[in-house]
Amino acid sequence: MGLLDRLGQRLLFALDPETAHKLAIRGLSLALHPTAPKPDPRLRTRVFDLDFPSPVGLAAGFDKNAVAVDGLLKLGFGFVEVGTITPRPQPGNPPPRLFRLQGDRAIINRMGFNNDGLDAALRRLRARGNRPGIVGVNLGANKDSADRIADYVEGVTTMAGVASYLVINVSSPNTPGLRDLQVAEVLTELVQKVRAALLTATEGRRRPPLLVKLAPDLAEPDLPAIAAAVSDGKADGIIVSNTTLSRAGLRSDPKTAEAGGLSGPPLFRRSTALLAKVRRLVGPELPLIGAGGVDSGETAWAKLAAGANLVQVYTGMIYEGQGIAAAINRDLARRLTEAGMASIADVVGTDVNRWAAQAI
Repeated sequence: MGLLDRLGQRLLFALDPETAHKLAIRGLSLALHPTAPKPDPRLRTRVFDLDFPSPVGLAAGFDKNAVAVDGLLKLGFGFVEVGTITPRPQPGNPPPRLFRLQGDRAIINRMGFNNDGLDAALRRLRARGNRPGIVGVNLGANKDSADRIADYVEGVTTMAGVASYLVINVSSPNTPGLRDLQVAEVLTELVQKVRAALLTATEGRRRPPLLVKLAPDLAEPDLPAIAAAVSDGKADGIIVSNTTLSRAGLRSDPKTAEAGGLSGPPLFRRSTALLAKVRRLVGPELPLIGAGGVDSGETAWAKLAAGANLVQVYTGMIYEGQGIAAAINRDLARRLTEAGMASIADVVGTDVNRWAAQAI
């Protein structure tokens, strides 16, 4: 972490976590910081028929309302995912709802899909015009929705024209009942209906790839049916994984008792093992995005080797600062040189068997 990042982190950590987050988003929305160097050309990778300048992206949850996309892309991320966005605006859960566990370099959140809704995000993304950058849109259902599948259908049809890819988020632990949509039979129906609506909405023009985001708390015996549901529904990819309800391995910080999803290094091993197991189930062709505990070149490389085509950062940026994407890009390039590999795509799946053998 550079000096400016250390000073900025010290100032932000003196504030309540949600206040600090709002200030960071505001600063990034102004896009006044220097642009990070372009990643090494060997980090370029083609996934979903999209050309990613780097496999290192920013996960959903940081820029919920698509207000700082261009500022975030300037930091060196190969792609940025906004959201989670629900059809109607909603305030989310009452604060406090975001907690730092500094001893574990982790975060617990129970935000509850607080966001400005589809219409506001659509206006902001349309206003970007033809600016470069891969921008995914993560979609959810309103907490009080009577038909959650209809919420996802509305989300994909609304955002299809402005999203590089779309994500069905059925794995947040902070919307009651949402994870029930991961049951295989329900998930198949969800993906099929959403994909059919997306095909209709994009007839005659580009259809953005459709991904499903899974939880890390799935039981291993359920994985084959869930992987089959994603395949049967003809989704284009999977994100592994969201935050966890587990508190395994945490130190005795009083905040570990807070309800919500845990993210950061304590999630890394479990989410990476799950990633590898999903890779073995779906085969080598379906694109996977690895998330959970990525905070360095070492952890990004491990995710790629476990079967991810791309990786995502979130909590790592809170603790490592805004230079994290550029730092990971540099380290991945160094590791390619040391391994004698010509492309980041050569890393994908090289250690999948070892990771898949670990328990989740």
